[in-house]
Amino acid sequence: MLHYAVVFLVIALIAALFGFGGIAAGAVGIAKILFFIFVIMAVVTFVLGLLKKG
Repeated sequence: MLHYAVVFLVIALIAALFGFGGIAAGAVGIAKILFFIFVIMAVVTFVLGLLKKG
């Protein structure tokens, strides 16, 4: 999932470079959402791993 967030961020940067504001804003929004979902899933997995060991 982090891979997709990076891909959308790169798409946003390229679109911004060429002046496509709407596409860039949409790609940045998707990248932010995917990044935060990834972070939440990573934290939950880490906590569950700690609880399983204990």
